[in-house]
Amino acid sequence: MDFDGLLRDFPDLTITGLEQGAIYALVALGYTLVYGVLRLINFAHSEVFMIGTIAAMGVWQALGYDQNSAINGFGMVMWLLITGLIAAVIGSTATAVVVERVAYRPLRRRNAPPLAFLITAIGASFVLAESVGLFSDNLGIGGERAPFGMVDVIHQKDVISIGAWHITNTQLLVVLSALGMLVALDMFVNRSRLGRGIRAVAQDPDTAALMGVNKDRVILLVFVIGGIMAGAAALLWNVTYGFSRFNVGFLIGLKAFSAAVLGGIGNLRGALVGGLLLGVVENYASGLFGTEWKDFTGFVVLIVLLMFRPTGLLGESLGRARA
Repeated sequence: MDFDGLLRDFPDLTITGLEQGAIYALVALGYTLVYGVLRLINFAHSEVFMIGTIAAMGVWQALGYDQNSAINGFGMVMWLLITGLIAAVIGSTATAVVVERVAYRPLRRRNAPPLAFLITAIGASFVLAESVGLFSDNLGIGGERAPFGMVDVIHQKDVISIGAWHITNTQLLVVLSALGMLVALDMFVNRSRLGRGIRAVAQDPDTAALMGVNKDRVILLVFVIGGIMAGAAALLWNVTYGFSRFNVGFLIGLKAFSAAVLGGIGNLRGALVGGLLLGVVENYASGLFGTEWKDFTGFVVLIVLLMFRPTGLLGESLGRARA
């Protein structure tokens, strides 16, 4: 154990952990929303995120910007961010809607058992990932499913320096974006008419139907919102790490699901808390034990916490959530 290394790199590990945790949190919101309404773990949500990264990269390449392009000027950066965000959100949202319509809705209409939903979710995840893998192979993208790079939209540089604490422009963008989207989503769910419909179906779908709430529309809305959040997370991933591949969502999806459970799955604010906590703990572990222990430690923390608090840190269901 390298305690000296942990103390020496503590500021960098903390900030990097918050940056990674913010991406986990945005993806975790999709898991939380779907589980809160359907009591379904949508394992295909990781591929919804993956499609967003591919869509943003594809639009940038269509505009003539690849990993060898130089980006100069604030206007060009904003143009790429806006087009990338639109593409990622459309790609992720469309994928989420297709998964809901093709994979889950027929099962709901047939009153399928929960195990059928679980198997279908896993199957949909593999179908999406392998479809993108085969497509990239046929086009020769990346070469044998290797990671493929993309344009460096934002050149990372320090924007805040206080002693040993150095925050880059991308880190600031990721964390503030995640916080802003969580606040906006929390207000939407708790204060809007559509949000009340979501909470009503989450709390008691039969009673909500008797009160005139269209359950199918609410469920579709939940998948749409989850897709939007995953698309935003995809753009932030591209800006931060600058690569994607057919299975880029696998580990991110597991981390995001763990973050949702850690914070209390079904709780929007819990997804943010769980994501940030998981990101920070992983980075502290990499500084203390080495990078090879990063993923291991994150899941161990999740298991230990659930042993003492099975409902997660906040543990409040979406149907009972209040502003």
